[in-house]
Amino acid sequence: MPELVLELNGRTWTLDASRPYTLGRDPQGDIVLDDARVSWRHATISWGGRSWVIEDHGSTNGTFVQGQRIHQMEVGPGSAVHFGNATDGPRLSLAGAGSAGGGAPQAQPQQQPYAAQGAPAAGWAQQAPPQQQQAPQPPSQQQAPQGGHIPQQQGPGGGAGAPPVYGDRSPTTFHQMSLGRVMRIGRALENELVVSDLQVSRHHAEFHATPDGRYEIRDLGSHNGTYVNGLPIAKGGSALLGANDIVGVGHSTFRLVGDRLEEFVDTGEVSFSARHLTVTVDGGKQILKDVSFGVPEKSLIAVIGPSGSGKSTLLKALTGYRPANEGDVLYDNRNLYKQFAELRQRIGLVPQDDILHKELTVKKALKYAAKLRFPADTTQAERSTRIDEVLRELKLDIHKEKKITSLSGGQRKRVSVALELLTKPSLIFLDEPTSGLDPGMDRDVMQLLRGLADDGRTVLVVTHSVAELAICDKLLVMAPGGSVAYFGPPEEALNFFGYDTWADVFSAFENYRDYDWAGRWKGSQHYQMYAADIDAVAPQSVGMPTAQSMRPQKPQSWISQLTTLVRRYVAVIVSDKGFLALSVLLPAVLGAVSLLIEPGQALTANPPRANGVIQPNGTTTTVLLILAVGACFSGAANSVRELIKERVIYERERATGLSRSAYLMSKVIVLGVITMLQGAMMGAIGFGTRELPKEGLVLGSSVLVELALPIMALGFAAMMFGLVISALVKTAEKTMPLLVMFAVAQLPFTGCLLILNGAIGVNQVSYLFPSRWAVAAAGATLDFNKIFPDQDDPSNTDPLWENTVAAWTLDMAALITLAVICGVLVARFLRRHEPEVMRN
Repeated sequence: MPELVLELNGRTWTLDASRPYTLGRDPQGDIVLDDARVSWRHATISWGGRSWVIEDHGSTNGTFVQGQRIHQMEVGPGSAVHFGNATDGPRLSLAGAGSAGGGAPQAQPQQQPYAAQGAPAAGWAQQAPPQQQQAPQPPSQQQAPQGGHIPQQQGPGGGAGAPPVYGDRSPTTFHQMSLGRVMRIGRALENELVVSDLQVSRHHAEFHATPDGRYEIRDLGSHNGTYVNGLPIAKGGSALLGANDIVGVGHSTFRLVGDRLEEFVDTGEVSFSARHLTVTVDGGKQILKDVSFGVPEKSLIAVIGPSGSGKSTLLKALTGYRPANEGDVLYDNRNLYKQFAELRQRIGLVPQDDILHKELTVKKALKYAAKLRFPADTTQAERSTRIDEVLRELKLDIHKEKKITSLSGGQRKRVSVALELLTKPSLIFLDEPTSGLDPGMDRDVMQLLRGLADDGRTVLVVTHSVAELAICDKLLVMAPGGSVAYFGPPEEALNFFGYDTWADVFSAFENYRDYDWAGRWKGSQHYQMYAADIDAVAPQSVGMPTAQSMRPQKPQSWISQLTTLVRRYVAVIVSDKGFLALSVLLPAVLGAVSLLIEPGQALTANPPRANGVIQPNGTTTTVLLILAVGACFSGAANSVRELIKERVIYERERATGLSRSAYLMSKVIVLGVITMLQGAMMGAIGFGTRELPKEGLVLGSSVLVELALPIMALGFAAMMFGLVISALVKTAEKTMPLLVMFAVAQLPFTGCLLILNGAIGVNQVSYLFPSRWAVAAAGATLDFNKIFPDQDDPSNTDPLWENTVAAWTLDMAALITLAVICGVLVARFLRRHEPEVMRN
């Protein structure tokens, strides 16, 4: 097997054919290329059996041979490979063993990195900084102007009138089609067209030729969907392709031009623009007014402004979470609103609050996130490899076994960014990532974002911090009322406003709220330089697609999502030692309190007195009252904070295809099991030490179990009421008062303090309280009509307390019905906390 010699800037590596070699920025790789345009694990070179093969691993900026971007290609002595850019990227020359120029000494790759630390390779000192580097384009293509406007021209490689695909870029590669041939697309190597993208299923879709000479695309049951012109086709369905139709599969886009299939790979270098965005709320008030701006690829954009300037509304409009009432958002000339189902996979959003469960370790949290976001047919090894790549890229690999709660604020924000980078988004939005951080961490986070942009992504950050604006490419300043006050280079902003500090600018916004800041901006020279081209283009008037077509497809089946969510929730609970201890201590204490009420007293009817009057057994009613209120309190306490504390996590995961019902069921299953075990503990303590009837109504001699079942069901119903509260409130602080109110409100409606039967109005209201039915079910077993008779009217017997199987069954069925109604309400209330495009 022949050896291969690689040469770069006077350094050589001799490759042995017995193993593959990794190339990239990863310091642990075999050949380290210290250039911002090179991905962390960019490519590998290995002996393929008959020749050497270089394979690109989905790098951001690409691998090039003879000016053409390649994914996998045979190479040999005499070849030259560029990384990150076809012309001025790091150039690796290949030669046979013993033929390296100048007799350079041979060395193993791990011993000779591309550039020593602190000593950049010769020939690179004259290059522009990374944020200023732009991939050169052929003379026939028009360079995007500084403002980021991409002219609406014919698409690359197509005829006149072809829609643009990724601005004005040329196809990444071409594939020849022939009649009668089936070209299958997927991640597996046996496909005719292999796409190295974890968003793509192993066997994703296939092109078919029809008898009339046309082509159709068939989805093969893919997990993330196949899209035609941005709209999904049915899972397992097909669609005929016309001239210039665009097929989307993961991060790749295909277009048939004659008998040639053009492939465009979204490498992350995308332009982005907003045109005339206006958001109107109820009453006709505009909270975002005619916002237009555009940015070129590999840009870092900061958005600042005073409170009430519409920054959060703008972020929701730009991400598609809450589409603007008027205007367009263009992702490389593709309308985000109309093609949200496809493009949402390429957009990352890091909210202000952390979007990970802090009780988990970094790696475990990312493991569950990857399981939910990647297709079901990705292997654990594939997901683990991607997680390790992201952790190394963000320098989190040394913290991967630490709990997120033990990390600093800046490190936690890096973990949130890492979660979004799993799916290799081209466009990343961040909402107040430096909020609450000290100046040092503020700088670290902003430098992290600068690196993400330099590595081939477009990054937009909403921030209140102005200390690190200088490292951004563009600055968008929002004025009170939701209009643009400035857009352009950050170093020119203060001079534009005529102030020395940003504090002065914000004070001017506050003191002159009625001033026409937008008019001043549009009348300035800066507007002509940086925004006029974008603002001059009228928004498209094409109607929006249906909500059904805008909703993203679920990457996992419902059962798979439910299983992952349950496992993650159990892991979170197990990691919270305090919650586990409280879950055992609370029911034990509540059950023990009932033992203080006349210890040893039987829970049966007292024998009648000599005059025939039945003496009430107050011990039984008091014990049941304590256990019922305790079950309500513990059940609701388990769930009352669960949805509100995960609201940001749920909102983000819902946008990536999470099933609402699977999420809710995971809560119901895990919390339901915990709550019912608590109810069983309370029932065993409260009833187990007392004399009970010899026979039950349903379970015969198992009277203790029959009495514990209503307490367990009551705890479950109370847990569902707690979920309703958690879905309704806006802040976690409001849950505790409502929890106490819910538990206390059960007291008069248990029937243990008041005679409810016959009390018009009060009795009917009591049917809405779960404690009424739980006490009634236990009362039916104990024959409450004899234990607690109406002293004023002994003939007034409560039908819910009848010592019959029918009464017990009715009471338990009513309790379960209340829990189901609560589940339906929670599902409805959860809709309010979802991206608008996800609501159905």
